[in-house]
Amino acid sequence: MTAGFVAFALLEELLIDMPGAWWPLALTGFALLILVRRLIPLLAMIPNALSVVDLFYVEATIAGEQTVNFRLWQVVSMIICAYTVGRWVPPVDRRGALGVATIVFTVATYYRFNPQDPMIDIFIPVSPYVLGVVVSFQARRLAEAAGIQASFRERQAREAVMEERVRIARELHDMVAHSVTVMVIQAGVVRRRLDAGLPVDGQLLESIESSGRDAVTELRRTLGLLRGDGSAQAPAGLDGLDDLVGQVREAGLKLRVTRLGDPVPLLPAVDLSAYRIVQEALTNVLKHAQATTAELTVAYREDGLHLGVVNDGPVLAPAGGGGQGLIGMRERVTLFGGDLTAGPREAGGFAIEARLPVAGR
Repeated sequence: MTAGFVAFALLEELLIDMPGAWWPLALTGFALLILVRRLIPLLAMIPNALSVVDLFYVEATIAGEQTVNFRLWQVVSMIICAYTVGRWVPPVDRRGALGVATIVFTVATYYRFNPQDPMIDIFIPVSPYVLGVVVSFQARRLAEAAGIQASFRERQAREAVMEERVRIARELHDMVAHSVTVMVIQAGVVRRRLDAGLPVDGQLLESIESSGRDAVTELRRTLGLLRGDGSAQAPAGLDGLDDLVGQVREAGLKLRVTRLGDPVPLLPAVDLSAYRIVQEALTNVLKHAQATTAELTVAYREDGLHLGVVNDGPVLAPAGGGGQGLIGMRERVTLFGGDLTAGPREAGGFAIEARLPVAGR
């Protein structure tokens, strides 16, 4: 800015034909004011204001006529410094700036008032100052808007993190609770047989080992997904339903499976949610119901995929005030626009029925 101002002033001095040995010293002073205007904007404005209202005008006789020996670069300097005051002086300090400007203009006008065009003494310094104030106000509004947007994005990020944590917690609950529940029940069978002095079926121990291995595999898969490991195994779906049914039967529950309708391809997220819903429903039967038999229904119908788990045992209250399984199942169903009903049956036992919409149906 300072270099451009000096170049403009020197060009003007080369082009005009006006006497005056004062301008090199004045130009140096005004250039220094422009150079430090951001540090001392009020002090830089005062001599510029005085120069515009004629205190620094030099009268000279050119071609026999009296004229004013004035430079345009003085006006440019005044505009730059007045704009700086309006743009960079904090709003709290602007009252002081207006007070200083009022005193300067009052004194200057008293000595040299231009009766032919009095508005020029006011317009030249005031207009760039007002422009600076407007630009400053607009910049503050843009900064505030950017701050609001940043805050909104930060809040969205926090909400996304919380939603992801809930999703991870639900996944961990679904994938581990079932395997651990089966292991606990099977281990209890082993203990009772040992207490009674009966032989322990090796297949039962192998089933406990297999359930534990499945739980560890699921944990590793989830941690791999969280780390962004591309080699992590794909999540389970209804294709793994037979293995799940086998685990439940090995835990001692007589489970009958009914499949209705022609299977259709499912979106991966719907397939996973369907598997988790069945897994959680069967886990609840093992944990919270004194049931001996249960029935699983998987039906492909016109309005979507229907899943049902019905057992014949009384419902037990979840230990420790649990009940997160039903909440997780309901969230999964709601996510895809489906519906879920759960409650005791009139004939006894407990029933869970879920419907997941299927694309194209």
